[in-house]
Amino acid sequence: MSDGEWVSAKASHSFPITHHPSPVTKHLGLVEYLPTWQAMRDFTAQRGPATPDEIWVLQHFPVYTLGLAGKPEHLLCDTVIPLVETDRGGQITYHGPGQLVVYLLLDLHRRNLGVKDLVRRLEQAVIDLLGEFGVSGERRENAPGVYVDEAKIAALGLKVKSSGSYHGLSLNVDMDLAPFAAINPCGYPGLAVTQTRDVGILAGLDDLAPRLVRQVTEKLG
Repeated sequence: MSDGEWVSAKASHSFPITHHPSPVTKHLGLVEYLPTWQAMRDFTAQRGPATPDEIWVLQHFPVYTLGLAGKPEHLLCDTVIPLVETDRGGQITYHGPGQLVVYLLLDLHRRNLGVKDLVRRLEQAVIDLLGEFGVSGERRENAPGVYVDEAKIAALGLKVKSSGSYHGLSLNVDMDLAPFAAINPCGYPGLAVTQTRDVGILAGLDDLAPRLVRQVTEKLG
């Protein structure tokens, strides 16, 4: 997925739902980025027409990741945090403990989903999760993700190969946001970043994770 034109909206979307078996959810805990990325690629390369879809729920040790179209100059200064050039769409972002990461290993052809449709469904899953706590999230035109009061709270980046998607979304929950100051988040200079704790959501990651998985699963049908 590359940064493209997406319609800005606050209201909940209604999506045509075709019922499929729910993805298998796997909770991986706090893991390194590189072996997890390799595992996603291996899963996608080896899957067949009957392979069940999976959702991986995890946190990463501190890492910056740069998408296929990413420009290295969006890393603004030297840092001890490693930078990985990865194969998802989009620009640069940061992952670290306290951020909820959800990877979507889906057969898009089987689910009759296009990339833009998947992006909208994932955004809506986050928007509806925030809405459970009375927080208004919104899309922003030309900048995929979810925002609260002009600050980015969730980022999206996907890779599709032979109709199989991997990578996914990250929701900032209760983390050290300082590393975002060393980058132009998602390639946007001066973009503010926030997290659920700072917008008044007291629920922790262990509570939000199953809620977000439920929202994502509902949006996928």
